[in-house]
Amino acid sequence: MRRKSVLYMDVAEQIKADILSGKYPVGSLLPTESELEEIFEVSKITVRRAIEILADEELLEKKSGKGTTVLSNKPYNKLSKAGTFTEYLHDSGLNIVKKNIQLEHVTLEKGTPIYECLGETAVKFSRLYLLDEQPYIYFEYFLPKELSDVSIEKFDKESLYRILDQHHIEIFRFEDSFQIVQLTPKQQELLQTTETMAMKRIRRSFGKKNQVVEFSEALYNTAMHPYVIEYEA
Repeated sequence: MRRKSVLYMDVAEQIKADILSGKYPVGSLLPTESELEEIFEVSKITVRRAIEILADEELLEKKSGKGTTVLSNKPYNKLSKAGTFTEYLHDSGLNIVKKNIQLEHVTLEKGTPIYECLGETAVKFSRLYLLDEQPYIYFEYFLPKELSDVSIEKFDKESLYRILDQHHIEIFRFEDSFQIVQLTPKQQELLQTTETMAMKRIRRSFGKKNQVVEFSEALYNTAMHPYVIEYEA
């Protein structure tokens, strides 16, 4: 692919296509930044931005002095062309930071939606997202008991979907539902807000056999920033 003007998204998409096609196998090194500059006839800044995008998708890992390694050929955004909300916030110039709170093994109450999805026991992982240093999203993930060997430190280093992949749990589709809910005093404290209402997103992620492999609930303080879904045309 040789063009005089290639945007960083074009470069990222072509590198991703090369990874998925097997041109750059998992574990191999990408060409150097200088070589990619020549291949795509773009600036170093464009190449670096493209690599950042693929690193955010966890397809690549860049280490100083060692080059850029192909981590995976399974893109986690393959389920939808919709960009993630945190990507949207980041691209909008906002500072979004995640803070892991707690990891525990829980017994689920019979008759609840989570019990129907995951059975009697599950791993519960809670996380807070800070927007410009203020609590904005509170997440609770309920995960299969097969992840009981994972430590909270692991969640600091790896994404949830990479951890699932490492446990041979693949996601083939997901469904999201949204509702407006009243915040409890504890939830208000977590989000450090006096707002009484928030948007709740419930996600069910399904495996190959249509079994639920993730049930998550997220509370968004949309008084701080609206929830946005951005699609590619």
